[in-house]
Amino acid sequence: MLKRLLALSAGLLIAFAAYAAGAQLRADAPHTYVVQKGDTLWSIAARFLQKPWLWPEIWDVNQQVYNPHRIYPGDVLDLDVNGLHIAKRAPVQANPIPSLPLSAIQPFLKDFRIVTLDQLKASPYVVAVESGEPRATEGMNLYVRKLAGASVDQRYAVVRPTHIYRQSKFQSPQPVDVGHLLTDNVDLVPGPWQEDSRNDNMWGNSRHVLGVEVKVIGTAKVLKTGDPATVLLTNANMAIRAGDRLLPVDDTPYDFTFYPHPPLHAPSNAYVVALTNGYDSISVQGPRDVVVLNVGSEQGVDNGTTFAIYQPGKTVADDVTGNSDRRMFSPKVKLPNEYEGHVMVFRTFAHVSYGLVMDGIRPVRVGDQLEAPK
Repeated sequence: MLKRLLALSAGLLIAFAAYAAGAQLRADAPHTYVVQKGDTLWSIAARFLQKPWLWPEIWDVNQQVYNPHRIYPGDVLDLDVNGLHIAKRAPVQANPIPSLPLSAIQPFLKDFRIVTLDQLKASPYVVAVESGEPRATEGMNLYVRKLAGASVDQRYAVVRPTHIYRQSKFQSPQPVDVGHLLTDNVDLVPGPWQEDSRNDNMWGNSRHVLGVEVKVIGTAKVLKTGDPATVLLTNANMAIRAGDRLLPVDDTPYDFTFYPHPPLHAPSNAYVVALTNGYDSISVQGPRDVVVLNVGSEQGVDNGTTFAIYQPGKTVADDVTGNSDRRMFSPKVKLPNEYEGHVMVFRTFAHVSYGLVMDGIRPVRVGDQLEAPK
């Protein structure tokens, strides 16, 4: 009997050691934790793991009963040799804790899309508003061209472009205003990206278009087909004008469940394209801020893909070996990249993704590089 108990204990210890080695538990990881309002799955995992993006590995390795996406404030979590599981349930509540803070990402799930420049140019557009009015509000008719194939009562989203993201062979991270790049007279709505356009002339049209961001500003339904078609503006959060575009309504429910994981194949030359609060010497981001990345589904990136963010190391003159009085002749040394934090992708397009900065020890800036987390 004693031998059997010893064998069983040894087996449990081996299993726990293998589990702990893979997940890399924090030295100060608690044995139990009471879930708090405002927690996310990432923040809970960060209490137990050195690598929070591996949180799926911390849940009960047998995956017998509990769903980590059904954890509620007040639940008691317990860590044992099988991993992390729910030891005590709180009274039933309406909403479980989310993977990510939904308030930070919801506008980017609902209000913004990224399309190709060709898709935008080929999309139907408002040519005029009823009674010759310069702008339309809810309940007014719009006259729309290029709406071939539409049927009466078909619904559309009314959108307006905000930005175009470009990447040159010099890897410029600068997003460019779309106003002068479209052949049609398209008005812009200010987006969340306060880009700096001082370098537009430097890069010009030599840059590769990653995608065009548009904002949904209303919905409409077809009253009468033709060219132009008559469309009723059913709702709008700003005045609609000539040049606004129509795209199919996206009624697909958003999946707020995200499984963080390293990229299967870390894309080369992946970096932060734009920040929510601007692009200048003082514009930086931190945890729970949204950033734009220059990689998407075509590069194997999907929802939950987690990158480590690094500030590129500077190239400095080695004046110790060289001559401080004639620095231009001193040998040059590139310093190592400096780790800043982690970003998790929550919405992907062909060549662009939206990501949320999950944690960090330094501010994130445009041009910071993305690597597989280590």
